[in-house]
Amino acid sequence: MPSSTHSWKFFRAGGFDQVKLETGADLQHLHELDQKLWVALACPTTGIEFDPKTAALIDTDKDGRIRARELLAAIQWACSMLKNPDDLVKRSDGVALSAINDASPEGLQILKSARVLLANLGKKESGVFTVEDATAANSSFANTVFNGDGVIIPESASDAAVQAVIRDALSTVGSVPDRSGKPGIDAAKTEAFFKELAAYDAWLKVSETGSAAILPAGPGTAAASAAIRAVKTKVDDYFGRCRLAAFEPRTTALLNRKEEEYAAATSKDLSITAQEIAGFPLSHVAAGRALPLGTGINPAHADAVAALVQAAVKPLLGLRDELTEADWAALQAKIAPYDAWQAAKAGTAVEKLGVARIREILAGGTQKAIGDLIAQDKTLEPEATGIANVEKLARFQRDLLLLATNFVSFKDLYDGGSPAIFQCGTLYLDQRSCQLCIPVEDAGKHAAMAGLAGAYLAYVDCVRKGTGEKKGIVAIFSQGDDENLMVGRNGVFYDRKGQDFDATITKIVANPISLRQAFWLPYKKFVRMIEEQVAKRAAAADAEATNKLATAASTAANADKLKTEEKKVDVGTVAALGVAFGAVGTFFTAIASGAMQVVGLGPFAVIGAVLALMALISGPSMILAYIKLRKRNLGPILDANGWAVNAKAKINVPFGTSLTDIAKLPPGSSRDLVDPFAEKKNPWPKYVVLLLVAYVAYKFLWNGGFVHDWTGGRFGVAKAPAAQAAKPVAGVTNAPAATEAAAPAK
Repeated sequence: MPSSTHSWKFFRAGGFDQVKLETGADLQHLHELDQKLWVALACPTTGIEFDPKTAALIDTDKDGRIRARELLAAIQWACSMLKNPDDLVKRSDGVALSAINDASPEGLQILKSARVLLANLGKKESGVFTVEDATAANSSFANTVFNGDGVIIPESASDAAVQAVIRDALSTVGSVPDRSGKPGIDAAKTEAFFKELAAYDAWLKVSETGSAAILPAGPGTAAASAAIRAVKTKVDDYFGRCRLAAFEPRTTALLNRKEEEYAAATSKDLSITAQEIAGFPLSHVAAGRALPLGTGINPAHADAVAALVQAAVKPLLGLRDELTEADWAALQAKIAPYDAWQAAKAGTAVEKLGVARIREILAGGTQKAIGDLIAQDKTLEPEATGIANVEKLARFQRDLLLLATNFVSFKDLYDGGSPAIFQCGTLYLDQRSCQLCIPVEDAGKHAAMAGLAGAYLAYVDCVRKGTGEKKGIVAIFSQGDDENLMVGRNGVFYDRKGQDFDATITKIVANPISLRQAFWLPYKKFVRMIEEQVAKRAAAADAEATNKLATAASTAANADKLKTEEKKVDVGTVAALGVAFGAVGTFFTAIASGAMQVVGLGPFAVIGAVLALMALISGPSMILAYIKLRKRNLGPILDANGWAVNAKAKINVPFGTSLTDIAKLPPGSSRDLVDPFAEKKNPWPKYVVLLLVAYVAYKFLWNGGFVHDWTGGRFGVAKAPAAQAAKPVAGVTNAPAATEAAAPAK
């Protein structure tokens, strides 16, 4: 990486420094900036809100990913084609002819092509060409029969015979796409086609000049070869067994297979070509025995042997009833030249054209005609390149800065203006709108990587029922809580074009959403635990009541058969209940005593105690959530989509809050708080709370000396002197208590 002499400007967002790309000089010197300071080093060409044609022009190796070097090459080329690189940061959809750098040969060619383009469009006087103008001109030129790419299509030829040969070439050796997108052939395909034709013709001529040896059975030689190949393994096996039997006669019985194997095969239903006996010898094995060609053949191979006799034995050796091992060797020797000729077969790609057509093409002289057409097309290459570069320059001037500010930095994501190119729209669900929505093809595969981001992710399937259009997204929830988020919940997704989709959650990767959720989480867990316990107890009580009813019904039905026993009191149960009530009373007494001591310390102590209790309950949950929220990182989510994020793009609490909006009433709205369908509430909980508050207030005023002062000492406890409060009076164990005891005596 060359050292940079350019003065760079950075801004801090997401917990790291990002470069500002504000001038043409920033882009021109971008290749000097250390790539360790880039936010991303690669991104996909699809699944982003970026013109796919521009992305394809930048992706020079056509692998579906734009890498840092490809982006730098595109910027350097665009800067060299413009007199002032500052035109790239204007992002205008229009390149002025006067802005083109005609000092270089390539720039001069672009200028000439642009002038012709505008003249053909009737805009010669405008002096400015847009992306639409350049694309239309490029498409129009590409759809001509000669468009400078060295590829010709059948329509490129005016001669019907040449057109037919081009179509034959397309159907045999394949095609290459013409600039128009139609299938065509270039010089390499043409050469390959005529080589295949010549090779096949030469191969055929070998059989024609040596037909006696190569085609011993004449036109039936191919069938003879096929028949021999079909039984070769079994015939070789048969004669091999016969030779072994001649060597050691005692093996003859084994060579014909054991009797038990035949018994096992014959215990089943057999067909003429039963596969159960296909592995048995071709015929009965004996020393020096010839292979019978009629009766005595294994039924599973009888048809193949009959075909051998008709196709090979009869035309090559003459009709006979059996085949000796010498006959078998002679038969294979006669067919060997044909098999060798077949093994050397060439030009198979064009074989389907047939011998007559192949020789017609070779004799027609069309190879030169096709070569001339390709050469004629190549003469337009400079013009084609110029027109293509006109479109390329127009697209780069309009789009390069957009890509750079979402690649080298994530300015669009963090500045709160235009959405980043990887943001595909907004999800509305559960009274929230999620702006950070990213397209996803495979939710399971994506979640395996994206789960490391530490964010709350909801994978959503989006469908437009009117058109059947579908897409998958992942939305990041960064405000509110997850109490009402679950798989199957429905919402609405709006893409960047404003089109709406039915959205359904299909998968959730759960992580903390916000500090507010963390604060209330312990209380919600406590309430849920109580609800679960109440539900369990209610279910148990219901089951017990049902059993009691069943028992009572049974007892009533059999009352005349049962003796009535006097009901006795279970002393153990009574004792247990007494202990339980005593423990509960002690617990609440301790709580009340502690609360009264706090109340006696004054109002600030009460407030402090309440805050301390809340901190004790919610503190651990909030601390853990805060740690996790600080670590939320966009990198794994984008990496799972094919990006190569080079920085810790954090989604901290303030930034995360900006990415998810919660429903709020508009300013100036009025609200009627009377709900006609609200559930009727039991007043007793309110009364209990009021009594407790009144009692606490009473004790505070009584023990604090306020009542004593207000009533002139007739009621209440007198305030202890400052010296008494600081130091106990000698001989008095509890001065306030003594004062309180003396007060009623007045």
